Amino acid sequence: MDQKQLKQILENVKDGNMSVDEACLKVREAPYTDIGYARIDNHRALRQGCAEVIYGAGKTAEQILGISMTMKERGVPCILITRISPEKELLLRGRFEPYRYEEISRTAIIGKMPEADGMGQIVVATGGTSDIPVSEEAALTAEALGNKVLRLYDVGVSGLHRLLDHLDDLMSATVIIAVAGMEGALASVIGGLVSCPVIAVPTSVGYGANFNGLSALLSMLNSCASGVSVVNIDNGFGAGYQASMINHLSGS
Repeated sequence: MDQKQLKQILENVKDGNMSVDEACLKVREAPYTDIGYARIDNHRALRQGCAEVIYGAGKTAEQILGISMTMKERGVPCILITRISPEKELLLRGRFEPYRYEEISRTAIIGKMPEADGMGQIVVATGGTSDIPVSEEAALTAEALGNKVLRLYDVGVSGLHRLLDHLDDLMSATVIIAVAGMEGALASVIGGLVSCPVIAVPTSVGYGANFNGLSALLSMLNSCASGVSVVNIDNGFGAGYQASMINHLSGS
């Protein structure tokens, strides 16, 4: 159940189309579904505004399929699955419609993408082409949560003019996700140019002293630009989710 469904129940009671007892029964439906290897949170959308997201790594293909089918049966219109390998994804094909799988980000989406209903536009910018897998996870997450997303790829600081060519896009964004490996400087540069929140995503892209993303993480945590927050290494999903929350904040 989500907030829209709850409001519809209350409207039905108000209009006399549903009794109070019927409404109570609807609201009291089990807050989670126990399928043995997973307890699926049916009230996540009601509490947080969007349904539970399936993290594919560490789960078998059969477990992912079972969770997805249960969520579909419970009426979740758009199911997002992150970090699912091409091998595991094969079991999902042909079982859902609509369905799409993006191999570069290892992300699957079951159901129809929602219409964008956020306040404005989320910009996802990357330092280099090698950062695109993490960036696409962030962008697809944001889109699956109802946001308009603009992708600016390969605009890193080694060629700063590429970023400056998009100043209008950056300055008109509601929130920016800056994804970079190596020394992670992109987030600080963007943070010094714009007035909106910047979410920095360090990636594990880089040579040995990059320490699998640790150097970019520490650089971003020590950014001198105000308004920059940082998620974990390669956590495109976390950045996309946080950006969506910011983009859906109401001014009232």
